[in-house]
Amino acid sequence: MRRVVVTGMGMVTPMGPDLESTWAALLAGRSGVGPIGLFDARTFPTRIAAEVKDFRLDDYLPDARRWAEHSRNTQFALAAARMAVIDSGLDPTQPELDRNRFGVYLGSGEGQQDFPRFVHLIYRTTRDGRVDTAEFTRLGIKELHPTREAEQEPGTPSGHLASLFGARGPNANCLTACAASSQAIGEAFELIRRGRADVILSGGTHSMIHPFGVTGFILLTALSTRNDEPTRASRPFDRDRDGFILGEGAGMLILEELEHAKARRARIYGEIVGYGSTADAFRITDSHDEGRGAIACMKEALADARLDPADIDYINAHGTSTAVNDSIETLAIKRTFGEPAYHVGISSTKSMMGHLIAAAGSVEAIVCLLTIRDGVLPPTINLDNPDPQCDLDYIPHVAREHPVDVALSNSFGFGGQNITLILRRFTD
Repeated sequence: MRRVVVTGMGMVTPMGPDLESTWAALLAGRSGVGPIGLFDARTFPTRIAAEVKDFRLDDYLPDARRWAEHSRNTQFALAAARMAVIDSGLDPTQPELDRNRFGVYLGSGEGQQDFPRFVHLIYRTTRDGRVDTAEFTRLGIKELHPTREAEQEPGTPSGHLASLFGARGPNANCLTACAASSQAIGEAFELIRRGRADVILSGGTHSMIHPFGVTGFILLTALSTRNDEPTRASRPFDRDRDGFILGEGAGMLILEELEHAKARRARIYGEIVGYGSTADAFRITDSHDEGRGAIACMKEALADARLDPADIDYINAHGTSTAVNDSIETLAIKRTFGEPAYHVGISSTKSMMGHLIAAAGSVEAIVCLLTIRDGVLPPTINLDNPDPQCDLDYIPHVAREHPVDVALSNSFGFGGQNITLILRRFTD
């Protein structure tokens, strides 16, 4: 098996417009949650979210105007990917980079529709309480924007990134809900270590802060309704948690075969050494009540990395702030790790940046690599009244200095998909 390292990273999150500003805000324990501003949410039970503020694509790309009609999904992906490529020192225009072995593997969600116009068309074509589908189709073909319609396809951002950077190798997108970008990184890792590619731009991008997205999660009773205290609404592992906070953004990583990276003297953030992927085969929106999928996933990743639970120095938990997830994840960690579960620092960065859905896992994998780089563990904020069922060390309120050689990141998605990534300090 070939070794796979990370040589570049970039992200756009509710905490900041780039990697270092996001990291500083996380370590400071700041919250990126506030009232929804992307649409009028006054009539919604949940009126708060973690939005990316003041985002301008021309701060990242010289030709941003050509992307003006594209979705926030695509724009976030373009910004984070360009930062990751620059950070890696790769020059996709150089002939020594074999573009046929340079791929893209994303976990990207659906892009937004042109909602105001779409809703207005429904209103205009409603007759006696029913939508006149023939009239809606006629007007829709005439008035809806073709680019924005195409942007609804989840695989569109990966195609845009391949075109932008001339990546002609493997190209794929997976959408396994909240596990998507972690799974994308894991699958990209497998492609490189098995010799199918040398470099892969991998990660995730998503924005569901729009009327349809928020409505869907409200119907699932998954969102917090703590509207009067937005910065205190996301509270993983706290007994008063009442749901997650919807976030948005993108996280991108350059995954590279070790010898390829060494040949160009690339800086190495860390090495991917373990990947676990399982399904609960249970209910679509609930984890198995004994955590069987999560347990199997973490054990598989540990076995893949040839590590024991005591070797893990930090866990970035899925930690959504929902009643079921946090208690089941705690149980799964305890059953996987045994006694070492009580001695490892664990935190949920979703307490600050909300849940980025398809992009969550890639951003959290980057967080793990930054803990390795800096030896600081980000906190879980708002953990004021710990749930008795959640009795591990969740690094409450304040970041903690602690050396990290090996970090584990969990991502558990709707549909029962479980992904665990293990990242290690690079040693030659």
